[in-house]
Amino acid sequence: MHTTRQLLLTVGPESADLPGFSQRAIQAALDHVAALGGGTVRLLAGTYTLRNAVRLRSSVRLEGVGDDTHLVKAAEVTSPLDDDSDWYDDWVSVADPAGFQVGDGIVLQGQDPHGGPAGLHRTKRTVVAIDGHRLYLDEGLNKNYWALTHEATASTLFPLLWGEATTDLEVADLRLDGNRAQNSLLDGNHAGCIFLQYVERAHLTGVTAHDCHGDGISWQVANDVHVLGCHVHDNVNLGLHPGSGSQRPVILENHCHHNGQGLFFCWGVKHGIAEGNLLEDNRDYGISIGHRDTDNRIAGNTIRRNAQVGVYYRAEEPAARLPHRNQLLDNTLEDNGAAGEGIGLWLRDRIEGTVVRGNRFRDSGGGAQRIGVRIEPEVADVTVDKNRFEGLETDVDDRRA
Repeated sequence: MHTTRQLLLTVGPESADLPGFSQRAIQAALDHVAALGGGTVRLLAGTYTLRNAVRLRSSVRLEGVGDDTHLVKAAEVTSPLDDDSDWYDDWVSVADPAGFQVGDGIVLQGQDPHGGPAGLHRTKRTVVAIDGHRLYLDEGLNKNYWALTHEATASTLFPLLWGEATTDLEVADLRLDGNRAQNSLLDGNHAGCIFLQYVERAHLTGVTAHDCHGDGISWQVANDVHVLGCHVHDNVNLGLHPGSGSQRPVILENHCHHNGQGLFFCWGVKHGIAEGNLLEDNRDYGISIGHRDTDNRIAGNTIRRNAQVGVYYRAEEPAARLPHRNQLLDNTLEDNGAAGEGIGLWLRDRIEGTVVRGNRFRDSGGGAQRIGVRIEPEVADVTVDKNRFEGLETDVDDRRA
């Protein structure tokens, strides 16, 4: 029988194929294995300190040995820019270069000097040289950062693991620590413990993603991403963030707690499966679903003690942009919301084709979850049947009558 053999390269202590506990050692191993057509990089036990994102590679599996493989983000270094840079420049000038190192991952943030949409624009780059106050970068800016008239900064903020325009990648059995006490916010469209963008076919298995000043695991315009048996907790923003345009996510048997939200379906997430997850004690919603998130199956999850609503449908206009034809089957929704205000499932706007079947809505006696299902007057079409209700003030608050 023919057996395919691929390279296995170990990283970490002196006994490893490639000794080192930095992102440089990890990146060197990933790049080497990718250059040979794929295989596995195994991070042995130890604490790896990251000063830049580890860039995941196509057809390469990055695995640890469990929580004893600990990747932690280094403390942030930040400085205002003290000179203008234009879109074609490959450098910025910082007021205080102390603390920046060659190889650092940075994000530039500044107001658009040309009156674009409100808020910051951002550029992620790597420092390749330092000369006095100038940080030279691996690529041009592609945006204007005019520090003399518009505030701008350079900060060592980045995702711990980053997959961009890759296929068939895997991450398994390791712990990611965002070190939020020593790092400021970089939102889920730019960072997270894991950030994937324009990715096809990714498997994330047995990963712990915690303590990030952003999201736990975020994927944007990424198809067929499987998140299996991960532990995602104590992140400032979203726990699991299937992002805009992501098709067919498979989210199974994860534990998400003490995040801003447990599971956030972003824009246009379609034909996804979320089953067997435990979503508890998040500061806002257990699950949030909204803009063009259609044809998803949410089944067999336990959604409990989330501070606002168990499952929340976001408002949209016009109706074509609503989350239609989603199924909520055989879930347990209990003790969600503040005392006297809690709602298990809140259905809003002119959604069509929603099925709510076989779920258990429960308040255990504390009076937090007062309502099982709230259906707003404009809801167009929903099937609610074969559910169980226990200890609630109102089982189904149907406001369409």
